[in-house]
Formats: sequence, structure tokens, C-alpha cells
Amino acid sequence: MNENKLLVHGLRQAVPYINALEHKTLVILFGGEAIEDSERFASLIHDLALLDSLGLKLVLVHGARPQVEAELVEMGHEPRFEHGVRITDTVALDAVKEAVGATRILIEGLLSMGLANSPMHGARLRVASGNAVVARPLGVREGVDYQFTGEVRRVDVDMIRAWHRADTIVLLSPLGYSPTGEVFNVSAREVATVAARSLGAEKLVMLTEEGRICDGDGQPLTALTIEQAERRLDEGAPLDEDAAEALANAIAACRGGVRRVHIVPRRLDGALLLELFTRDGVGTMVNADLYEGARPATLNDIPGLLELIRPLEEDGTLVRRSRERLESELDRFTVIERDGAIIGCAALHTFPGEKVAELACVAVHPDYRRGGRAEALLGAVESRARAEGLEGLFVLTTRTAHWFRERGFEPAEIADLPVEKQALYNYQRRSKVFLKPLR
Repeated sequence: MNENKLLVHGLRQAVPYINALEHKTLVILFGGEAIEDSERFASLIHDLALLDSLGLKLVLVHGARPQVEAELVEMGHEPRFEHGVRITDTVALDAVKEAVGATRILIEGLLSMGLANSPMHGARLRVASGNAVVARPLGVREGVDYQFTGEVRRVDVDMIRAWHRADTIVLLSPLGYSPTGEVFNVSAREVATVAARSLGAEKLVMLTEEGRICDGDGQPLTALTIEQAERRLDEGAPLDEDAAEALANAIAACRGGVRRVHIVPRRLDGALLLELFTRDGVGTMVNADLYEGARPATLNDIPGLLELIRPLEEDGTLVRRSRERLESELDRFTVIERDGAIIGCAALHTFPGEKVAELACVAVHPDYRRGGRAEALLGAVESRARAEGLEGLFVLTTRTAHWFRERGFEPAEIADLPVEKQALYNYQRRSKVFLKPLR
């Protein structure tokens, strides 16, 4: 019975995302390490085939670094890097061609198996690859000649879209071709980023070794704005090289018009599906648009507000509010919405004569209390109070005194409240009073 309930819940949660992504372009990047991990990679191929069956337009970009390293060892050739970039001489280029070619053929072969051991077994998946990546030499930089290492100039959008119109999965390799017929070793991440930007992809998904980005306390971050992601890089947040590079590419993709970039742990079975078809996913999303944010409440938010605050009313954290009262005070509420669900709220009740306001009904859903959303609500309410010419906020609380103290609120007395609020003070609740100046 529990398994059935989980299945029903999962399907109900996934269907809106499936509908939203149908016929959309997704660029999915995975490294050579993922390909070497044969058991997990077989599961990933299964999930990619499933995405194709759901009507998504897929562009797969694969890496091949460990395969190239193995080829160079077999050739007895020493790999050379400068500033983390491979110097590709003629011997190394041969190794790259050999490794990338073999890797691409392996992927094509696995995709040709379709959805093995499923009701769709035998369904034929079309896969296309070719010279869609146009590159130029990286050249000489700081005195270092990178020879046949290149950078991506563009991808052939018309070619890729023609393949998509023919219901074909597109597979891009880390090789680029120049108009003069030269072949260059290019970064798979750069190929994926340029492809996503050029195609106007709905999403770029990067399957990495670690996946989710964490904050300074080691807590995973589910979502970052472009600005937050840039701050993490600029301020030297503790990120390994793989995570830092993925974050930099995510920022570049979003700045180039990609709405959302997902950094996902490739070792987690089903990570791709969990990231795309559940509300919170399993990775870190960098978003260029307002995926969630504080905004004024509307009538349509009332059911979500009631559901959010009811548990806090029942345990005595918040004062009970009827639906009628909530409707009458709705214009004073600020909410945070995530994919259509209300996950946070706060109210601002003004006392214009005293130029102060009460911060009330601050609530965040238990699943979202570590992401700074309460701070976002407080900031939005403070901005609104300042815009209305108010000079201070006060709050009455029974259980969250320390949280408010940490954010600039100072202890006060009942006598410090506006006269109208003093008359309404509930002595049975014995709420503590805190004030915060806004000027």
C-alpha cells in the first residue's frame, strides 16, 4: 500500500513537469567518468531514452578525459597541461580522436538498445552526430602554444534543429572543426554551454561528480540566482575544481539566455529524472528567471496560505486566523511561491500615525527553512515598510525571539507599542515584544 501511495504521489508531482518540458530543448552534459562507470551509465542511458519518449528534444554532450588519458598512456605519451587546459600536440590529437570516436560509438550503441526490460523495449531511437561544432585554435596565451586545443566558435543550429525535426537525439562530442578542415580538441562543458545558449534551450543539465553545491556550513543549496552564484565564485567559496567550473559554466549559460541550469550528481541512480520531475530535485539549480521570489499575495493564494499557517496555529506559534480575516488582510501579505506552491508568507500591519508597522504571520514551510527564505521575506517586508514611509517594525513572538534578535530587533515593552495595538495585546499568550528601526 505504501509503495502504491508513493507511486501515485510521484506521478502526480511529475506530470506538470512532463507537460511543461514536452517539445522543449534540453542539453545534457556528462563526462568521460560517467561513461567509464558502466553500470550507472547503463541506467543513465535508460533515463535518456525515457526522456526522448516523453517528447523532449535532447542534445547530449559527452566528455572523454579519462579515455584520452588512457589512450595517451598506451601510446607512451606524457599528457601536458597549462592552467588546467590540455596542450594538444599532434600525438595528443590522435589520442583524442581515437578516444572520442570510440566513446561516441559506445554511446550510440547503448542508445540503439532503446528502453531495454521495459514495455517500450524495441522502440527505435534515432541518434545523430557530426560536424556541428565549429572551432578555432586557442592559440598562444601567456607564452604557451596550445596547438590543437581549440575553443568553440559556434554550433550549427540549423543542423541540430533539422535533426530534432526528424525526431532524432543529437550527440555532440568534444571535437570542433574549422572552416579550413582542421580538427581541434575542445572542452565538452564549453560545447554544452554554447549549444544551450545558441539553441535557446529550456535547460542545461550538467551531470558532475559531486553534483549539488553546498554553502559554507556544508548544507546543500537547491537553487541559486545568477547573482548568488557569482558571489560564491567571487568570494572564494570552498568549491572543488569540478564544482567551480560547473558553476562558472552555469552562469555563462544563464547570462546567454538559458533559463535554468542544473548541476546534478551523476552517481545517484535516477538523478536526472529526480531533478527534472520533482519540485526540489537532487542538485543545484542556477536560474536566470524568477523561479521563486517574494511577491504580494493574491486571492488565488488563500488556500495555500491556509495550508501553510494552519500547523503553526495549531501548535500555538501563530495566532489563529479565519479565512474571512485572511481575505480581509490579504493586501498586507507577502508570499514566496515555488512552482505554484506557497512556501512562505509574512504580513505587514501598518500604524501610520506612529509611523511603525507590525511584522506578523511569518511562516516558512518546514521543507524550506534552511534556504534563507525567511530572510528574503523579512527583506521584502522591510522594503515595503520603507516605501510606505514607515520608520520602524515591531513583532510579537512567543517562540522565535532569538531569530528576530539576530536580525536587528531589540527587546521592548508593551508600552512601546502603538496605543491601538496595546489595547489588543493578549496577556494570556504573553508574547515578547521586539522593535527594529528602519531609518
